[in-house]
Amino acid sequence: MPAPVSFREALLFWLKLGFISFGGPAGQIAILHQELVERRRWISERRFLHALNYCMVLPGPEAQQLATYIGWLMHRSRGGIVAGVLFVLPSLLILVVLSWIYIAFGDTSLVAGLFYGIKPAVTAIVVQAAHRIGSRALKNNWLWAIAAASFVAIFALHLPFPAIVAAAALAGFVGGRIAPQHFGQGGGHGAAGKSFGPALIDDATPVPEHARFSGRRLLQVGLAGALLWLVPMGILMAVFGWTHTLTQMGWFFTKAALLTFGGAYAVLPYVYQGAVGHYGWLTPTQMIDGLALGETTPGPLIMVVAFVGFVGGYVKAVVGPESLFLGGALAACLVTWFTFLPSFVFILAGGPLVESTHGDLKFTAPLTAITAAVVGVILNLALFFGYHVLWPKGLSAAPDWISSAIAVAAAVALFRYKRGVIEVIASCAVLGLVARLALPM
Repeated sequence: MPAPVSFREALLFWLKLGFISFGGPAGQIAILHQELVERRRWISERRFLHALNYCMVLPGPEAQQLATYIGWLMHRSRGGIVAGVLFVLPSLLILVVLSWIYIAFGDTSLVAGLFYGIKPAVTAIVVQAAHRIGSRALKNNWLWAIAAASFVAIFALHLPFPAIVAAAALAGFVGGRIAPQHFGQGGGHGAAGKSFGPALIDDATPVPEHARFSGRRLLQVGLAGALLWLVPMGILMAVFGWTHTLTQMGWFFTKAALLTFGGAYAVLPYVYQGAVGHYGWLTPTQMIDGLALGETTPGPLIMVVAFVGFVGGYVKAVVGPESLFLGGALAACLVTWFTFLPSFVFILAGGPLVESTHGDLKFTAPLTAITAAVVGVILNLALFFGYHVLWPKGLSAAPDWISSAIAVAAAVALFRYKRGVIEVIASCAVLGLVARLALPM
């Protein structure tokens, strides 16, 4: 049996995790499993998967929520808050610095060359994400039909992402009633099949007192979450007014936080529709560049919202033209707050309910249908990136053959040779820089 873990020891681990959590949700969940289940044995395989299945149901970044859940289970609310914050904080600090370098010096040949190679690599990465999620989620013709319908809805009909999620959930609910054998996948995570030895939180470990359901505790968490949202939003409205950029960012990213079913790739079209199309906080090219930065930093990929906030705050000069960096940094911190606050509330409020059912929790057919719909949405995102990166002057003009070649090379490295995302991005960045220096454009 592993030795008990002090709060300080756990804190140091969560801090380390914040700096090494590369690879998107799949890579981050793999790191958590390797460190906490296999190596340290803080939690058993079955309890780990049980927590993960709950996080898969929630809107928001499942890897960050899983870290919050395990931290809460081990060291009460303070453990969950520390685990969740440290999962995000290093990424926020790194992205603020990189976003400033991008917006202030992005026109230099060095930065432009690096992004020239990174953007086609990101296009290939999004295609790989659609393939990876699709190969796991689309197990029958029913789910293929939902994925196809979601693609048509967002690509051809331009329906908003929330409507697609709602329709998919309804289809899953109905499908689960009339054909339950086709909607019983539970998000792709099955029962535990391995044991790595006794764990601190083992299969038969009793639920700790703080993790037992209490109506009073649920009310306390709900009220605290409401206040933590209302106070900063009220301050923004009192100081700047409802129509100010910072206030609108707070409201918009609160809505985005409640719609991130299926991970960051699924919500990016919604963020694009609002941040680029409706509010004009940044351009389509900047949105692609932001995703490229998000892919190269640790932490949840949804942290691209910090880039969106920084660029929007910087360009809109939200605290005056003499304090552009301060305005960008303030906006980045605000959107991160409003994006991640619901995740903490969901875990601290819902965790006791989940712990009361571990061993027989069954995840509903709507989740399976939503996951299938996400595949169609991500495919649309890949086409969006491909269009803007490979045909920068429009389909009526010739494609950018150098970008196309880099995209193909990235796809081969990802699909054929199974290379890592960071390795592919770094290699493509070098190729792009060489191409821009050798062939000025």
